[in-house]
Amino acid sequence: MLEYRFAMQEIETKLAILREEFVHMHEYNPIEHVSSRVKSADSLLAKVERRGVTPEIDAIRREIQDIAGVRVTCAFIRDVYRLFGLLTQQDDITVLEVEDYIEHPKPNGYKSLHAILSVPVYLSSGRVDVPVEVQFRTIAMDFWASLEHKIYYKYQRQVPEEMMAELKQAADSAAELDTRMQSLHVQMHGEPPPTSPINLQEIRDVRDRIRRV
Repeated sequence: MLEYRFAMQEIETKLAILREEFVHMHEYNPIEHVSSRVKSADSLLAKVERRGVTPEIDAIRREIQDIAGVRVTCAFIRDVYRLFGLLTQQDDITVLEVEDYIEHPKPNGYKSLHAILSVPVYLSSGRVDVPVEVQFRTIAMDFWASLEHKIYYKYQRQVPEEMMAELKQAADSAAELDTRMQSLHVQMHGEPPPTSPINLQEIRDVRDRIRRV
């Protein structure tokens, strides 16, 4: 479990460096909040049992890739893609898997960009490549997902249909809010120039790269 904690801390350090560079060099902070966790042993074993994974270390390493998780909350959708691009372009990061639920939301309205990233951890015994799940969301997406999680927990995943419909409407409202707030930001500050830390063409390139993963 220490390997996963160290890998999580490596991702957190990379994000902290990016945030500080943006603030000091570009006078802009694309990261609103970063949170992280490593699954507890009980939680991990419960998932192993649910998934029918052989309870052996090698099998768990291979089949369970969200033991360590980092969540990055951004103000705007374009910050999500920009940060994903900056993080995954680093030469010691390997993208194992990407799910773009922003461009292709789940049926209940859930939106987020999920990535499984492999990061090297150097121990006294040598290098170990460890997967970390990194989720990128806007503030609105994170607010909706937090409430949705509480509702699913309360109803033990058996949420009434009428409440599911209301959740979907709330997700649509959150998506509209994201669009409107980004539009207001552009009205105040204008579209960023090509040399800006937020390059719109680079965002399109990142989306194309995600589709190829």
